[in-house]
Amino acid sequence: MSLRNAPLAVIHDRDKSTLFTPEIREQIETWIAKYPSEWKQSAVMPALTIVQDANGGWLTPELMNDVAAYLDMPEVSVYEVATFYGMYDLEPQGRHKVCVCNSVSCLLLGSEELIEHVEHKYDVRLGETTADGRFTFKEVECLGACRHAPAVLVDKTYHENLSPQALDKLIDELE
Repeated sequence: MSLRNAPLAVIHDRDKSTLFTPEIREQIETWIAKYPSEWKQSAVMPALTIVQDANGGWLTPELMNDVAAYLDMPEVSVYEVATFYGMYDLEPQGRHKVCVCNSVSCLLLGSEELIEHVEHKYDVRLGETTADGRFTFKEVECLGACRHAPAVLVDKTYHENLSPQALDKLIDELE
């Protein structure tokens, strides 16, 4: 049987009422309500985001399994989403995330300079966390800010048209 034809049943004996805190369930239910009842799996991306945020910025296999159980979908389908999209992290992250866009516009307008600057000044490479745990430095595919490139996402705030000095100021302001 192909994955496409696989039933949406989950082989799970866990009681869904015990998964997550009431606050997390309420947030996920808000997203589930936006879709027809037979398509509640469509809420997988916001559910993963909610759970990741509640877990300090990363997803464990157990949390992904819990999302699958809660949404009545195969665990592998949740893993596919979590590993395909760059906004999900499958290992511990620093207290903050600094994500530099690597799209063509950002590359042409200075993102490589930003990357080199951060790597040298803060002694961290792309995909790594600083020794003090202060931030994780990542490269992302596109932040949709081509007009004002280069763009950087610091935690959940977008910043555009950045110079190395402007990025330093943002990083220095991180607690």
